[in-house]
This record gives sequence, structure tokens and C-alpha cells, in this order.
Amino acid sequence: MTSNKKFSLRRSVLMAAASLAVAFGGVSAVHAQADYPSKPIRLVVPFVGGGVTDAAARIVAERLGQRLGKAVIVENRPGAGGNIGTAEVARATPDGYTLLLAYDGTLVINPNVYTQVPFDTLKDFTSVGKIGDALLVILVNPKLPIHNFADLMAEAKKTKEGIFYGTAGNGSTPHLAGTMLSLKAGIPMNPVPYKGGSAAVVDVAGGVLPMTISSVAGAMPFVQGKQARPIAMTSLQRAPSMPDVPTLDEQGVKGYEFNSWVGLVAPAGTPEPIINRLNTELQAVLNDNETKERLMNLGVVTTPGKPEAFTKEMERDLQKNKEIAQAANLKLD
Repeated sequence: MTSNKKFSLRRSVLMAAASLAVAFGGVSAVHAQADYPSKPIRLVVPFVGGGVTDAAARIVAERLGQRLGKAVIVENRPGAGGNIGTAEVARATPDGYTLLLAYDGTLVINPNVYTQVPFDTLKDFTSVGKIGDALLVILVNPKLPIHNFADLMAEAKKTKEGIFYGTAGNGSTPHLAGTMLSLKAGIPMNPVPYKGGSAAVVDVAGGVLPMTISSVAGAMPFVQGKQARPIAMTSLQRAPSMPDVPTLDEQGVKGYEFNSWVGLVAPAGTPEPIINRLNTELQAVLNDNETKERLMNLGVVTTPGKPEAFTKEMERDLQKNKEIAQAANLKLD
């Protein structure tokens, strides 16, 4: 046999072997996806326990695990404004067994305010689906003559410094919401950063600060105790738990909308059949009346939908927050 024939034969054997490997590999991958899930799933929450995001994650994890037939275990990985836990999921194996509790502050605000972020929101993650909007409310100290947004504007314009408002930290969702309101309504507002939104609400109730922007869940005990007064919602819809509180849009700040939200994402490259299975079960969970009520008690209005819709919303919010951060010259190390 000539050398050319030997080479040709050897190449044919190698190609056949490679084809078999690919075929069996494909069969193995399909089999693994068909059996999904075959073990517990990690749901990483990039914050400490006890907050609205953590509570929402645990409600969804419990019901999602019941539907999938395998436990969905919440794991808190806090640090660097959510960047540490988020980056960990970005680097995880894309097999459907590691998910991230997606939060607007981490995925669409941090990339626009931190000088360095260890992940790319649109490239490193695949959307599973949005859980819902965590509505925000403007609170003021009840001893102040502020009962609506017009009163707030009048109070803010009394001095050159404007009005001070508490936030959950520099670059937090309430910080960006206040910055956008200041720019859109043309009133001077100065953020006061706290280590968490609850501390800011406490200081508003105690008269240390005139106002803050808080989650509905964080505000509710103080509102019910008449220690803080709600004057406006930052969403376009009123909160079901605060139906008498009008939106900023209703009070003349036309088109103003700034929602906080939570959802689920997976590492980029997670197989589509797995994403579709997770999305199907997530939508079923969010359409369950008991789950909707439990989330509503946290101030989270459920918004079941397809992965593509959640991705488009993240794209829009990334651009919106980029414009706000640039206008305010907001950058964090």
C-alpha cells in the first residue's frame, strides 16, 4: 500500500471516530437535558439574607423546587454591591444547576456606576424569566408639611441645597431613582447614602432626614404606624398594598417610571431546553394565587413572561441607567 493510501485510510478512520464521539456526545447531552433536573439546583442571591430580594428568592425557590421535583437551594453570596455573587454565577458551568437571583441594582445599575464590574450582563447570562417589579415609594417625615409631590417641590426649592433624601447606598436603586426624579422634575435633591434602605427609613421616621425612597415592604410597617408618610409611587401603577398613594406620573411628572425588579438568569450557554423548562415552571409558579399573594406582601407585583421579554427589559434599563449616571457624573470605585 502506498503512503498516500495509508494516509487516506488513517484520515478516514480518524474522521469516523470523531463523528462517533460527536454523535455519542450529542446523545449524552440530550439525555442529560431530558433528565433535568437530576439533582438539587443552587439559586445564588448576591446579598445577605433578610431583604426583599432574599425573601422573594426563597418564596420562588420553594415553589419552583416543588414543580421541578428537586430542591432549589438558596445560597447567599454577598459583597461589593452584589458583584461577587453575580460574578460567581457568570463563571459557573452552564448546565442549569446554578441560577442567579437577578436584581436591577446589580445587573443594570452596577455596570453603569462602577468603574470595573466582573461580568457582562448581556453576554455572561441567559434570561430565565422575570419574577416581578419590587415597587418603590417616596416617604417623608409626617411632621413636615409635605403631603404630595407639589409640596415636596416647594420644600426642596426653599434652599439652594434642596432636599436631602436617604438611599440604600451610593449607586443603589433609590439613588438612581432620586437622581432621575431630580433631573426630570428640575428640583434640587441630595442623596444621603446608608448601609441599607431600612436604616434610611428609620431616620426619616425619627426626623433625622426629611425623605427617602424605599421598597413598599420596607416602608409598610412605618406607614401603618404613622411614623412615615407615603406621598408618591415611582412606578406607573399604584401599589396594591397602598392603593391611595398616587404615582409621580399622576402628580404631574409625566412618564416618570423607575421600578426595582427581580428575576432569574442562568450562565450564558445554558441549553435552550433547560431554559424553556425553567421558564415554563417559573410562569406556573408566578400564576399561582398563593405565591402571588406572598410576593405582593413583599411589594413585588408578579410579571410572568418569556425569557426574551426579560432580556429586552434589561437592555432598555441598561441604556436608561447609563444616561442617568452620565448626567449625574456618577462613578464608583
